[in-house]
Amino acid sequence: MWAKLRYKGIRTSKERARRVIRENSLLAPQRAGNRHGPKAHDGTIATEVLNEVWGTDMTTTVTTKEGKAAVFVAVDHFNSECVGIHASKSQIRFEALEPIRQAVREYCGGFAEDIAKGLKIRHDHGSQYMADEFQDEIGFLGMTGSPSFVREPEGNGCAERFIRTLKENMLWVRTFETVEQLRLALREFKKTYNEQWIIQKFGYQTPSQAGKDACKNPKRAA
Repeated sequence: MWAKLRYKGIRTSKERARRVIRENSLLAPQRAGNRHGPKAHDGTIATEVLNEVWGTDMTTTVTTKEGKAAVFVAVDHFNSECVGIHASKSQIRFEALEPIRQAVREYCGGFAEDIAKGLKIRHDHGSQYMADEFQDEIGFLGMTGSPSFVREPEGNGCAERFIRTLKENMLWVRTFETVEQLRLALREFKKTYNEQWIIQKFGYQTPSQAGKDACKNPKRAA
């Protein structure tokens, strides 16, 4: 909220903005959580360049009048940009590949053997992602699978965090008549998120702005 005020030319301090939000009961609830022991993964999953690791995941929390739908996403680990998004009635491996196919066409300039050579795909151990067909297709594109640690969902945290944002801003607050309506809404959300969602670690830039800055800086470009 503080960053959005600055975009509109309203200068104030973070502490004042937080106080006003708190006084109006607008702060998001926080869960304290439980202490855990040492983790298998204690480092960062963020990358230093674009198109080095794409995280992919799915959620099945959407219900349309046609029945339950699965939503699949792909997110760049550098600037948290959504590079692919898809909805389907089924949860099979071929549907899980669709966000990757979208991303390859848009960010790699086509769809061919080894066109995305060296890029890693971070995913969990779901049957869709561990299936031979999924692994064979990303291998054909030159990618390698990078499964997160078992029982350590933080390893796929970029995709997980995007899905949480998607749920809070669309999936939990809107209803959809059909899966096709949901699919079109997801594509619009992808565009809005990439161009308008503000991320603190990039100096309150959007994913698209952070990606463009990286391309201008050779040290941070893919």
